[in-house]
Amino acid sequence: MRRFALAALMMAVTLSAAAADYPDRPIRLIVPQAAGSATDNAARLLAAVLSQEIGQQVIVDNRPGGALTIGLDLVAKSAPDGYTLGMGPIGALAITRHMVAKLPYDIERDFQPIALVTRGHLLLAVSPSLPVNSVKELIAYAKANPGKLSNASSSNGSPGHVGGEMFKVATDTKIVHVPYRGGAAAIQDLITGRVEVMFESLQSIAPTAQAGTVKALAVSGDKRSAAFPDLPTIAEAGVPGYSAPTWTGVIAPAGVPRPIVDKLNAAINRSLESAPFKEKFAKMGDEPGGGTPEDFAATIKADSAKWGDVIKRSGITMN
Repeated sequence: MRRFALAALMMAVTLSAAAADYPDRPIRLIVPQAAGSATDNAARLLAAVLSQEIGQQVIVDNRPGGALTIGLDLVAKSAPDGYTLGMGPIGALAITRHMVAKLPYDIERDFQPIALVTRGHLLLAVSPSLPVNSVKELIAYAKANPGKLSNASSSNGSPGHVGGEMFKVATDTKIVHVPYRGGAAAIQDLITGRVEVMFESLQSIAPTAQAGTVKALAVSGDKRSAAFPDLPTIAEAGVPGYSAPTWTGVIAPAGVPRPIVDKLNAAINRSLESAPFKEKFAKMGDEPGGGTPEDFAATIKADSAKWGDVIKRSGITMN
């Protein structure tokens, strides 16, 4: 028993020393989506502020593809030492798990939630060439032209994908889903009229909507966005009960020592309270997240149950 107690004490001392020295080299932050996507935008803003907080460079590494699974699989299989982290958007942690038959990881087993970074909305926007100016007009046009409208999303299994599918079910409309590899290309095609409809995170589409190069119709959350106070929620605009808020957080491989988890969590929470972060998010319409690792884990669990039910009832597939 004394040997076991001594071993446990030595391990505790080792972990404490590791946390005290952490980080002593750059940290890689894996983003499971392309540059220019909502998740990438949040990651780059966080990395810039977090680097100052922890005294080491945080390097963003984009690994898109595989319905968000390629990047997350890299995180899951990395050493649990705090030097490889991942951005975990709602799509990757609460949605695609119900749409991919065999994930290469188990979300509860293989990941350690660190902190929620953002809470936000999808923006329902349409091409400027589409002759509609409200949600009700969009519904009427879609019903008069079944299957002729295209709904772009940043990827299969993204919030924009399932948010659009929820909209179609709620409004009994037929709109064709067109997945892209990242939001930037999809937004560009929305501007030019190659696709007509898009549900996209405010983080990536807000500047385009504010410039008027796409027509913003409504936001997807339960309350209006501070950046677009004149825009109704989709529920207010004629689809009662519609609710599709978004979020993104930082995750790590399972097994990261708790002292390092706590150090990262505290540094991220300080970053979210910084003036540069708050100023940027005020313009984008999203809100900084924050909270404990346990808070983030509870958010993942609750939204996974919600979207799992939506996907099952609506028959959404990875088309």
